[in-house]
Amino acid sequence: MKDLTLSQIERQNVLNNRFAVAIIQEHLGLEAIYFNGQYWLTKKMVADFYEVEERTIERYIAQNEEELNHNGYILSKGKLLKELKLQFAHVINVGSKTTQLGLFKFRAFLNIGMLLTESEKAKELRSLILDIVIATINERTGGGTKFINRRDVNYLPAAIQEDNYRKTLTSAISRYVIGHTTFKYAQVTDIIYKAAFRENAKEYKKILRLGDKDNVRQTLYAEVLLLISSFENGVGNAIYEKYKATGKMLSVADVEQIVQELEENPLMKPFLHDARTKMSSRDLSFRDAYHGNIAEYLRAVTPEEYERFIGEQSVDFDQILKENKDVLKRLKQVDDEQ
Repeated sequence: MKDLTLSQIERQNVLNNRFAVAIIQEHLGLEAIYFNGQYWLTKKMVADFYEVEERTIERYIAQNEEELNHNGYILSKGKLLKELKLQFAHVINVGSKTTQLGLFKFRAFLNIGMLLTESEKAKELRSLILDIVIATINERTGGGTKFINRRDVNYLPAAIQEDNYRKTLTSAISRYVIGHTTFKYAQVTDIIYKAAFRENAKEYKKILRLGDKDNVRQTLYAEVLLLISSFENGVGNAIYEKYKATGKMLSVADVEQIVQELEENPLMKPFLHDARTKMSSRDLSFRDAYHGNIAEYLRAVTPEEYERFIGEQSVDFDQILKENKDVLKRLKQVDDEQ
């Protein structure tokens, strides 16, 4: 089980998932102050819930100020505090000489709970959080995340584009690269995957716990497919140009050199960075899959990405295929004729 106390990325993944946060809030049923259109908890309320002293909460605030501020911890002062005292003096129980008061939004309250190691209540909450996060993602994806990439409205256009560029590559391999047809396709594909996300197909399948017959490309995010398309188109054209210049068939080693040069091209750096970041971060959050070879690209999944894959912006891929079956069939016929 994940240890939320150790990873800020893991904590932020939870807090950026508004669907899970809403369920956790409903489950806990906390009493809070409704003020200025928001629910707030005082430092004392937070300490009482987690059964620790206020000074313990203060210590965690000092140690994690930036993170907690980002997630809704504020110091109310001046006019804001005066209004708060007028409305809730009987609840917050602070003296007239108090000049500032720490307040937590629900996300900041959860944030503290994911940091506290001294509290048994916080430990129980962390376990609940992880259970709810997993259940929420599975429920909103229909029971599994293997193909969560397909819920992105950008996936199908990217997949169609990648399929077209792959034909450029496979045609060049077939005509101008030495080797057994099946083997050389697989070898070049693995070389490209290694360049793109530092894993070959076998390694990728192991990390995502895919079956032997699962197609790697069908599980890739749109941004990763765009990167693969760039490699396939570039490598396919480079194979042809090298053959045309020399009149000699290329070896797989020659193709590997082409891929390496393309990977090192400054024009590819932004695409590589973006695809590795999206792949490593989303797979950790959505699929509980850790890509160790690109771990330095990890960051928290944004609220916008949650909306894109499990929110209102997500799409039903199977329904889209069904609705566009005739169009896709015509596209395939055109490709086959060319």
